Amino acid sequence: MTNRAIEEILRDWLPRQRWFAGKDSGAESVRIVSRRVLVDGDPSLIHLLVEVGQPAPAPTLHSPADSNAVLYQVPISIRSELSPNLDHALIGNVDGVGLVYDAAHDQEAMHAVLGWVATEADREGIAFRREPGAHIDPDAPSLVMGGEQSNTSIIFGEQTVMKLFRIVVPGLNPDLEITKALTEAENKHVAAVQGWLETEVEGVPSTLALLQDFLRTGSDGWALALTSVRDLFAEGDLHAEEVGGDFAAESERLGMATADVHEIMARTLPTGNLDADAIGDLADSMRGRLEAAVAAVPDLDVHASAIGEAFDEVRRIREPIAVQRVHGDYHLGQVMRTDSGWVLLDFEGEPGAPIAIRAALSSPLRDIAGMLRSFDYASRYLLADHASFPQLEYRAVEWADRNRDAFCVGYAKTTGRDPREDNVLLRAFELDKAVYEVVYESRNRPDWVHIPLHSIERLVAA
Repeated sequence: MTNRAIEEILRDWLPRQRWFAGKDSGAESVRIVSRRVLVDGDPSLIHLLVEVGQPAPAPTLHSPADSNAVLYQVPISIRSELSPNLDHALIGNVDGVGLVYDAAHDQEAMHAVLGWVATEADREGIAFRREPGAHIDPDAPSLVMGGEQSNTSIIFGEQTVMKLFRIVVPGLNPDLEITKALTEAENKHVAAVQGWLETEVEGVPSTLALLQDFLRTGSDGWALALTSVRDLFAEGDLHAEEVGGDFAAESERLGMATADVHEIMARTLPTGNLDADAIGDLADSMRGRLEAAVAAVPDLDVHASAIGEAFDEVRRIREPIAVQRVHGDYHLGQVMRTDSGWVLLDFEGEPGAPIAIRAALSSPLRDIAGMLRSFDYASRYLLADHASFPQLEYRAVEWADRNRDAFCVGYAKTTGRDPREDNVLLRAFELDKAVYEVVYESRNRPDWVHIPLHSIERLVAA
């Protein structure tokens, strides 16, 4: 089997996958840079690392675009006969080779992978590792979860979920590093690590997949928040605290869980302090993103002066700013409510960004600002595609304020300090995130750009 034949079918298939970055741009080139035969037979299991050339992406909130080559992980299974259960996973039919499938959907292939993790095998340069004490059932059936945007998650039975990192960058993925540290600290607010896969990329040990406890009873935080907002909108006269679906108690508990995770991360992972020069660099980076955003979305210009002044206030901070490892992409879609409380997920940061950027130390206020922005989004999500209704607009603000307050109160109950006491930095992080959101929405959902613009109006007036 030649690489060229596989590269040809991947060039058509890759841009159609949910986890493919830059779908609108397609794949300018596809090159297999690593090919490992893990099972030789019918079916066979082959692990591919594929370099895809794409137009350089736009800069994101915390990482400028500096490369147009993206490395993807594509495990494939090859069969001589059509498998009806794998129709949805067919990549293509190669003459003289066979039918090529996405192996993540192939139960026989995933059964082998889980068994290798359970026995801590090494195959063709890939290390399959099990966390000490983790119980893995190698006979558990596999099922790919739907809805993933950046990776592929595979459930094994009712106890294990494996996240296959589709975009691979050299180094230890922060999702594994942080979750492992929290697991070993016996923190109850993460899904415990069960194992991982790694190999060398550019001479550096690099993470391919992470296995964790499957949260069978978990409910998505974003979905729960939207249900609460919907309940409020359905009531004619009641205030947020009077509605049966009031979310404030959960928001407070989420604040407590977030603070608990932050405190353990500070104890088990690197920490530091930003001096005056580093604080100036932070303000400069915020200013730089603002200038780029105004150039991209002229409607933002009316607020540029006030936003810039908020960033300049950061520059005037005289006390060192404590920094540590943080989540980095924290919002209601990254948390789940289980029978035992809130669980934080997905510590990997921005897929595709260099590990050094994703693992950079930052203020915990960055995570807090991300969650506060998420409450604003949840409150206005149901109004995004509809004409403005003043009463519902009022209720949306009421819901957001109530839950933002509750989250900060909960955080303070754990740490002893309300994050709003550091208003200059918290406000700057919120504005920085909202500026990013304006650019994102203008490019992807123009009808939604009013959501972050409305938040910016509130923040600059505060």
